[in-house]
Amino acid sequence: MIMFADDTKLWRIIKTEEDKKILQRDLDALLKWSTKYLLKFNPQKCKLMCIGHSDSTHTEYYLEEETGKHKLQETTEERDLGVIVMSNLHSRKQCSKAAAKARSVLGMVRRNFRRLDEEDFLLIYKTYIRPHLEYCVQAWSPHLAVDIQCLEKVQRAATKIVPGLKKLKYGDRLKRLGLTTLETRRKRGDLIETYKILSGKENIASHKFFELSDKAYNLRGHSMKLTVKRSRLNIRKFFFSQRVVPHWNSLPERVVTAPSTNAFKNRLDEHWNDMGN
Repeated sequence: MIMFADDTKLWRIIKTEEDKKILQRDLDALLKWSTKYLLKFNPQKCKLMCIGHSDSTHTEYYLEEETGKHKLQETTEERDLGVIVMSNLHSRKQCSKAAAKARSVLGMVRRNFRRLDEEDFLLIYKTYIRPHLEYCVQAWSPHLAVDIQCLEKVQRAATKIVPGLKKLKYGDRLKRLGLTTLETRRKRGDLIETYKILSGKENIASHKFFELSDKAYNLRGHSMKLTVKRSRLNIRKFFFSQRVVPHWNSLPERVVTAPSTNAFKNRLDEHWNDMGN
């Protein structure tokens, strides 16, 4: 179980009938706890989401009240702390929602600012538009081309509102503004988060995400290489702890052993510049 503010989640891997019974017992225990401490759940707002392809995961669960049992409504889509989570773990709807919000703000900027120089545009874009495209992105980063382009089109359109840049190619506009593609920023964000986790700067147990490689350190790598784990499905293959491993392992020793997060960012950018990225 995990709780955040007034959100409570209870989950279990279901493989057998006994697992289903244990999950129902957990629900019963949770309901008793909430009644004892006068923090009663609203059964109408409690929902069930089954993640997986096995039919054995689908069953009925209940919250038992004084008025009787309330069957939990099954859902395939739920908004969790601002992120749309789907039972198939695809990020299509989250990408569409993020792009729509960013386009809405971009439209407001166009209506209220007749002329923007590069400095003003960057201030507005980085403060009010781009955050919608990157909110909690480590959890839902897209890997399908159609979803990647859905987000990139917003930045592509935004950079055209600066006078003198509209006729330039997208890559040239980014260079003039000192920006990178959103895809590159997501890759950079993954590496920064990985550094924080492995260096203990995030209050997260690193073994939950990564496993240090037992291969001997050599001149072609660094001392903090991660194990490349096999992924059967794309959902797992492109999950944060999987997709970042090849990029992390390709970094030089000087970058991964940076003494601080800011030093890591600076050394990473220098390394990419030297590599022509």
